[in-house]
Amino acid sequence: MADKKNFYDVLGVSKTASQDEIKSAYRKLAKQYHPDFHPGDASAAEKFKEINEANEVLSDENKRKQYDFELEHPGMGQGGNPFGGFGGFSGGMGGFEDIFNMFTGGFGGEAQTARRGADIQQTVNLSFLDAIKGCTKTVSYTRNEPCSSCNGTGAKGGTAYQSCSRCGGRGRVKFQQDTIFGRTIQVGACPDCGGTGKKILDRCPECKGKGYQRKETKITINIPAGVDVDSSLRKPRFGQAIEGGECGDLYINFRIEPHRLLRRDDRDLYVTVPISYRTAVEGGKIQVPGIDDTFEMNVPECTPSGTQFCVRGKGVKTVHGTGNLYVKVEIEVPAKLSREQTKKLNEFEDSVSLKSCDKMSKFANSVSAIYGKKIEKQ
Repeated sequence: MADKKNFYDVLGVSKTASQDEIKSAYRKLAKQYHPDFHPGDASAAEKFKEINEANEVLSDENKRKQYDFELEHPGMGQGGNPFGGFGGFSGGMGGFEDIFNMFTGGFGGEAQTARRGADIQQTVNLSFLDAIKGCTKTVSYTRNEPCSSCNGTGAKGGTAYQSCSRCGGRGRVKFQQDTIFGRTIQVGACPDCGGTGKKILDRCPECKGKGYQRKETKITINIPAGVDVDSSLRKPRFGQAIEGGECGDLYINFRIEPHRLLRRDDRDLYVTVPISYRTAVEGGKIQVPGIDDTFEMNVPECTPSGTQFCVRGKGVKTVHGTGNLYVKVEIEVPAKLSREQTKKLNEFEDSVSLKSCDKMSKFANSVSAIYGKKIEKQ
């Protein structure tokens, strides 16, 4: 854990942060460093990947408990022994060799440190409803793709090679170096095979021995319902291929088009519906836009402009639950009235006393108490 970044520091939260605090911090940072806002910026892309990695661990209770244990007990194995039962550092170099072998696989097995190709970031455009309902998309991009002729080995027919005799096919070797602090042992790529672990006897004519070719890759991805701009999908091994190593990963990010009427905040939806003065006063049924269709909602009589209603279960459905739809009604004032309409409106206003208008009445009383002036309806 000593050489890893602290995931709590990455998200800027405390170790005791709640899941809501972690989620809020992740959403804010993901939007700030999203590759769409930093095209061609490698540092922003790396930061975005780091934020996703931190959220993937801290948002999962089990992963977070395991991470917290490792954070509090650096180097501690499952058995409680910091050296994983390999005997510590006692007995001269024997203990060191055991610890060394934990990370290198020793000289009797495969090395655990492998070369890996770069990850690729791709952005997929989604309509507002596609993001909410889920859909299937085909993604096309150009990458270094493993050569199909040699299965990525770089050798003709995928078999015209042999294991490197110097590293035993592991691709890693130990180097001894004498320094003022004493003799040190380091691990590095085998100089004979360049870290690939193999010696090619006959190079593949298709890829010229590289093990990959520059090609267009097409994949079909199933996008789950409820994805948002801070969501991303990871497709392992669909990143850049590399000679003598495994492919990187493909990260799918989303750019979502706005809806003409609905606005989204996480799992909740918001909509503003204009209503007439008559509907606000008398009450009545109004048509409210939803995800699939409109539905009827009752507006109580004497509803003030700006009132917001909550319709439960009409929001975005995700694996974490379903949100609500918040409906705000605003009274629409006519742009122009005829003389007859103005006359009838005046007659109506004259028939309504100030006492029946609660907010106007309280306002008038406050003005009278503070300024000593009497006002009527205005």
